[in-house]
Amino acid sequence: MPMPTRRRLLAAATAAAAAATFARLPAIAQGSPPPGSGPSGSGPSGSRPPGSPFTLPELPYDVTALEPHIDARTMGLHHGKHHQTYVTNLNNALAEHSQLHGLSLTDLLKRLGELPEGIRTAVRDNGGGHANHSMFWTIMGPNGGGEPTGAVGEAIARDFGAFEDFKKTFNEAGTKQFGSGWVFVTADTEGKLEIVARPNQDTPLMDGKPVLMGNDVWEHAYYLTYQNRRADYLAAWWNTVNWGAVNQRLAAIRQGGSVL
Repeated sequence: MPMPTRRRLLAAATAAAAAATFARLPAIAQGSPPPGSGPSGSGPSGSRPPGSPFTLPELPYDVTALEPHIDARTMGLHHGKHHQTYVTNLNNALAEHSQLHGLSLTDLLKRLGELPEGIRTAVRDNGGGHANHSMFWTIMGPNGGGEPTGAVGEAIARDFGAFEDFKKTFNEAGTKQFGSGWVFVTADTEGKLEIVARPNQDTPLMDGKPVLMGNDVWEHAYYLTYQNRRADYLAAWWNTVNWGAVNQRLAAIRQGGSVL
């Protein structure tokens, strides 16, 4: 029997190390996920292409529903083009790594350092983009805005005082975010809130922090209507917030659920 070569021994050791890494990654729990969790929403046909673990979720309202605060053309491009591109690129990055297809998007983002180096940046950028936008569509809706209600209103009053102070801090964080990025509100299991900004498509999920709500401050989210007036967009965006949906997310977080 021929002796194994050094190259074969190294290849075997590398494969064993990769298998050990993937073994540490938990599989998706079965059952009904809380709002915004799981690998993806359903696409336009409600199906997932073979070999593609993630799909574009449908908008929960018509593209015209958030006018005049967010125009229909922006909504159509933002959801159907930009978000779809993140989903497509994420699936492409994972195509040759079927051992990762059973993981939730939250698990992938929390464990970026354990993923194969060759796909780590693609998962960070496109997985983050998919997670951020999947959250974004669900916390807005027609006839939104007004004062926060329920447990969210109570948490804002406790942690920030007046709602206007909360909005001011949030809008300032979004305005000061250099270049492209997001401004988020995170919540822990006790419901304590924190406002944080992140560049590009980074998300607090990468730090193990659940996202309660957030706003996209990439120019593609507002440029057709607001041009370079990001502050005007941030101010108008509050008229779209669906506080009922935000309360559902807070309830899931308090119960230890995984939400995007």
